[in-house]
Formats: sequence, C-alpha cells, structure tokens
Amino acid sequence: MLDQGSHRLRRFHRGARPLPTRAADDLRFIRETMERSAAFTAVSGWGYVILGCTALGAAGLAARQVSSFAWLRVWLAEALLAGTIGLISTTWKANRRGLPLFSGPARKAALGMSPPLIAGALLTFLLFRAGAQAALPAAWLLLYGAGIITGGAFSVPVLPLMGVCFMALGGLAALGPAAWGNWFLAAGFGGLHILFGAHIARRHGG
Repeated sequence: MLDQGSHRLRRFHRGARPLPTRAADDLRFIRETMERSAAFTAVSGWGYVILGCTALGAAGLAARQVSSFAWLRVWLAEALLAGTIGLISTTWKANRRGLPLFSGPARKAALGMSPPLIAGALLTFLLFRAGAQAALPAAWLLLYGAGIITGGAFSVPVLPLMGVCFMALGGLAALGPAAWGNWFLAAGFGGLHILFGAHIARRHGG
C-alpha cells in the first residue's frame, strides 16, 4: 500500500507544473482572452500575402493595356478578387482558431473601414468621368490607407501602421509623375500587403 501511494505521489509531482510556469500560462490565457474580446484578431496575414501577389500580377497586366479604360478594368477586377480573398481568408482563420466572425470588434472594424472604401468607389467613377484618371492611384492609396487606419484601430496593432504606410505612398503618388501611378499601386497593394501580411501571419497565428 505504501509503495502504491509513493508511486502515485511521484506521478503527481512529475505531472505537476512548476508554479511560475502555471502563472505564466494563466497570464497568457487571460491576455489572449482580453485581446479577443477587445480586438478583431481574425485578420489573415496569409490572405494579405496572397492579395499582394495578385496585385503585383494586376499591375503587370495593367501596364500593358493600351487604353485608360482597359487599365481601369484590370484594377477593378483586382479589387473584386481582393475582396473575395479577404473574405475567404478571414473566415478560414476565424473558423480555424475558434474566433467569432461577427463579434462586436469585427463590426467596429468593418464600420471603421467601410466609409473610406465607399468614398473611393464613388470617387473612382467621378474622377474617371471627369478625365482625371491620373489621380486614381493616389486617391485609392490614400482612401484605402485611411480605411485601414480607422478599421485597424479595432484589430491587430500593426494594421494602423500599414494604413499610415499606404497613405504615405498615396501622398507620393499625388506628388510624383502621373506615369508612375501604376507602380505606386504595385508598391502599395502588392509590396505593403506582402510585407505586413507576412508579419501578421508570423505574430498573430496565420
């Protein structure tokens, strides 16, 4: 009987975690729970990487178009593809990690991002109709960056920084030669998405 009790006691001690380890695990759990309740963390970094790759392809294809309308069609198709990629990748990450897709933070992020994007869609029509298509790259980068800043305030911490980078690139596009507009779009929707997407995937679980 004594031997059996000693054996169980040894198994208990081997299975028990040291107090500092348990405390660190508990604090990590509490922190992750609070982050999930206060921020929308289902943003997919890999989705951004894929989106950036398709944007680079779109930039290359758009550069070969002979008319401004054909150039615009390429980028509008890319915008629709990007929206689809973003929705699918976010849903996949939310399901994989057991995160609520329609939580309070998710609604706040969507509401924060929507107004600049809607404004960008309307300005696209207005600027193109006015023959000011050279202003489109700057307008898209600036408004998308503004949307990422406002929506990203309720998501992972690095998103507002990405929005600032988009707006800075949009400012350069507004001041730079009109002929460079397509490549500013490639640098923003391609390069920045890949760069920040890889960071989000590494630091925030995919």
